Amino acid sequence: MKDIRILLHDIRSVYNVGAIFRTADAIGVSRIYLSGYTPGPLDRFNRVRKDFAKSALGSEKSVASEHIDHLEVLKQLKKEGFQILVIEQEKDSIDYKKVFLKQKILIIFGNEVLGVEKDVLKIADVVAEIPMKGKKESLNVSVSAGIVLYRWFD
Repeated sequence: MKDIRILLHDIRSVYNVGAIFRTADAIGVSRIYLSGYTPGPLDRFNRVRKDFAKSALGSEKSVASEHIDHLEVLKQLKKEGFQILVIEQEKDSIDYKKVFLKQKILIIFGNEVLGVEKDVLKIADVVAEIPMKGKKESLNVSVSAGIVLYRWFD
């Protein structure tokens, strides 16, 4: 069985994060790492966020999560043999449908506008993208997560 983990870095929308939690629960993600200003299930006063709970619908209780320093966790997981996959449009990215998955996987999704930081892209084993056929350049981050996660793990 694969050990699937997700890192959400600098995602600003609490609704997007909650939606990703729901998808993560549905496909069996073992842990979600939150970093930067990505909102979590609890506010800064350690109270349950109602807006988060509204979109996560209880999945925040079934999927382990923690707020971490993203570069530290990347270094640690790399040492533990995790394959680091970034979903991002880059000049050298490959079609997400052509990615070969290992047993231990960390998938990174980044900011809705700026994407994933360059220092993270350098650490990644694979940078994959969802090919866009229309006029828009990207999808909503929670939609991207749903597409990729179900293609790879359903």
